[in-house]
This record gives sequence, structure tokens and C-alpha cells, in this order.
Amino acid sequence: MKKITWCPGCGNFGILRAFKNTIKRLVEEGHEVGKFVVASGIGCHGKIADYIELPSFHVIHGRVIPFLTGLKLANPELVAIGFAGDGDQYNEGLDHLIHAARRNVNITVFVHNNGVFGLTTGQFTATTPKGKVTRTTPRGNPEIPLNPVMLALVSGATFVARGYAGKLNQLEEIMYKAILHEGFSFVDILQPCVSFNDTWSYYNKKVVSVEKPAKSLEEAMKIASSNEIYTGIIYEERRETLEEFLKIK
Repeated sequence: MKKITWCPGCGNFGILRAFKNTIKRLVEEGHEVGKFVVASGIGCHGKIADYIELPSFHVIHGRVIPFLTGLKLANPELVAIGFAGDGDQYNEGLDHLIHAARRNVNITVFVHNNGVFGLTTGQFTATTPKGKVTRTTPRGNPEIPLNPVMLALVSGATFVARGYAGKLNQLEEIMYKAILHEGFSFVDILQPCVSFNDTWSYYNKKVVSVEKPAKSLEEAMKIASSNEIYTGIIYEERRETLEEFLKIK
């Protein structure tokens, strides 16, 4: 493995630790380690593929989901797991998220959402708050931010969750259940960027846990659109996967 080069205090450390613990738990329960395959996109988050001992791929900007979809259709026995950044997934790769949710392909996507393009030194992304001053918005971001959880819900994702890099036990449980879910699993992970968007103090005060998934899509939409910042598994349902429809599983 390569030397970790993330900034000290980066939220990516928590995500990496939670993922390693999750894989360890799954292997201890009998899952074959060689069947886990990871893809990561472009950005600081993308380095995670260098820091784990699993078959891993770096893919081009915004293309984590189509890569994993092809991988899964070619070999449905593999456990396909993706890591993307907010700029990577919600800007360059936004349409892939929508269509993967509609198809319910059996893959898992973790999005490191720090609300900024960190690797390229702080440009605004689709989840940057309106009014925030960044290197490309010196007068403040003029756009309202995307709500990734609401987008995943209305697009048809069958597992929708929000995690926080500062709540490791909860994040590990979310990752564990997301990977085991049969269908498209989407997890937006709040990940402070200490260099260009340090939100540790803000999230530590604002994040609230949901105790259990919503009983209906309507209830999940209310949670997702709340002024509170809820973390946990927000919605889960069982629906025919793309592989089952194609009869390749």
C-alpha cells in the first residue's frame, strides 16, 4: 500500500477506518475477501483505493458507477463497491447516479461529500452551500446546493443513507448493511475538508441520528428535506435488481 497523503484531520481517515472495519467484519462472517472489488474516482477520496488491500481500480472523473455496473454484469458474483467525491459524483457523474438507482443494479456507492473540490484547491461543487466564498466564487456561491439524499430517493434507490466521518460506529453499521443490501445502495457521507471547507464543528453540533429506516418513501422524503441533518439508514426496500431481471444471477 502507498503512504497516506491526506491532510492531517481530513474526514477521509474516518471513512477509510470505517470501511476497513466493515470488510474485516464481513470476512469474519464468512464472506470471501477476493470477491470484494473497489473502484474510486478522481479527487482526494480516490486515493482510498491505494490504502486498502483489495482488488481496486481508479476510474476517470465521474465514472465510478458505470464501471461498477459493467463489472457486476460481467461477473455477478463480485461485490462491487464504489467511492466517489461530491464533485466527482454530483457534478461530472450525476446522471449515472440517477440511472443506476432506476435500474437497481446491485452495487454500493459511498460518496465523500465535503462540499468542495479539495484536490484542485477549493472550487465549489453541486453541494457547496449558497453564499459560501470559494476560490471560484469570490462573491459567494450563487447556486442552491443539491440534496443528494432526496435525489437518490426520487430516482428509485432501494437503500439510501447518510453517514458522517465523525460518527464511526454508525458509519460502519451503515456500510455493513449497504454492502449486504440486494440492489442499489447509496450512502452520502459528510466528510469535512480541513483545508478548504472545515465543517467538523458545524456537523458535530448539527448531526442527528435516525433510529431506523423510514416506513415509507414519503416519510423518507420528509427526513431528507428536513432542516435537521439526519444520519443513518433513511430508506430501504427490496425490489427486483437489474441482474435478476436479466436472469444473470
